[in-house]
This record gives sequence, C-alpha cells and structure tokens, in this order.
Amino acid sequence: MRAGSGLLPLQVEGLGFVAGGVPILQDVSFRLEAGPPSVLIGPNGAGKSTLLRLLHGLLPPSGGVIRWALLPAEVARRRQAMVFQRPVMLRRSALANVEYPLRLAGLPGPERRARAQAVLGEFGLGDLAHRPARRLSGGEQQRIALARAAAMDPAMLFLDEPSANLDPAATRAVEEIVTAIAARGTKVLMTTHDLGQARRLAGDILFLHRGRVVEHAPAARFFAAPAAPEAAAFLKGELLW
Repeated sequence: MRAGSGLLPLQVEGLGFVAGGVPILQDVSFRLEAGPPSVLIGPNGAGKSTLLRLLHGLLPPSGGVIRWALLPAEVARRRQAMVFQRPVMLRRSALANVEYPLRLAGLPGPERRARAQAVLGEFGLGDLAHRPARRLSGGEQQRIALARAAAMDPAMLFLDEPSANLDPAATRAVEEIVTAIAARGTKVLMTTHDLGQARRLAGDILFLHRGRVVEHAPAARFFAAPAAPEAAAFLKGELLW
C-alpha cells in the first residue's frame, strides 16, 4: 500500500511536547496530503526533529492529536520509516543492511535478497552491495540508509536532515534518491537547514518557530511571498529569537 490508500491525510491538532518542564512544541496543527515532499524548515531549536519523532511514534506527545486517516496509530506506524541524520550501519555489508529490516518483517531469504538487490540497483548503489557498510563514506551510508528504508515500501518516510555535513556531490546524490522515493508514491516529510534543498525538493513548506507551525504553504508561494513576518525574516537570513 502507498500514501493514498488509508494512511493519508495526516491531521495534527494542538500537538504539544514538554521535556523537563520546558515546552518544545506548542499547539502544532497542520494537515498533510499525499503528493510531493513536505519540508520542515526553521531556526535551530524550533522543534523540527522533535516533531518528526512525535509523528513517527518515537516520542509520546504531551497533548494534542495525531490522526492517520482511518488507521489506528499502531497500524500506521508499520507503514512508515525514518532515516536519521546519522544513520546506524550494522557490522555487515551494505546489502545485508538493506536486507535486515526485511528479515525482521518475516520475508523469506530469497525474496528479501532479491528485493534488497533490486532497490540498490534502482538507486545506483549496486557497486556498494558487498562492501562493509561502516567503511563507506558518510554520503554513501546515507544513501544506503535511504535504500534500506525504501526496501520496506513505506507509505510515509520521515527524513531528519538527510544531507547534513555532506559535500555538494553527495547532497545531489541523496536528493536524487529522495526524489525517486517520492516518485514511487511514498510521502516524504523531511527537515533541512539548506534552503536551496527545500526549494528543489518541496511541494509545500512548514515553517516552525519557537515550537509552533507559523506558516504552512505551497513551496513556490512560500519562497516568493511568505505570509508570516518570522518566515520572511528567516528567508532574509535574519536571526530569530
């Protein structure tokens, strides 16, 4: 199943998260539909990574509602995947890393090997298949992590700064895979500090500031004429407090 078959739209209403008595997110509300990637941007400390973890079920919200169309949260979770800024690579080959979640899902050996090889080939990673994953470069590891997530055919994929600290060539390679995953029908929600990347990939932008979604708009409109003063200031490179 893919994004349009029961998982989306995602409706978030009044979502909040408090850690150690400090509010990290407050009254966050928005709706995500199937389609091109949605991109979360905003200053450091705005709550972007925390929001991804809440939506993926890695953190319990302090308040509010996360509603996945007609599906219960525990069912929706099984149709999602998440790739972190620094993905964990197992002490085995790149191919075995891609196979690992398929084994946990109960796929028989020949089927999971064929699927892992196919996804590596699809994303131009076939030559890395038998190399030790932990010896790959940062960019190569991130691409393997994306392939590992895509092998599960998720309806929703969360990406937390997928190209942070990568050079331009590695960033371009990561973006090509993100675009290919979205073209499969997977809904992508990602964070980035790279406004150029947001312009290249986003169908819509969610701008976070001080733990709130200050603006949610189509990407073209957001970058041409942001409605929120905080968003306009951010795009101009001004410091926000």
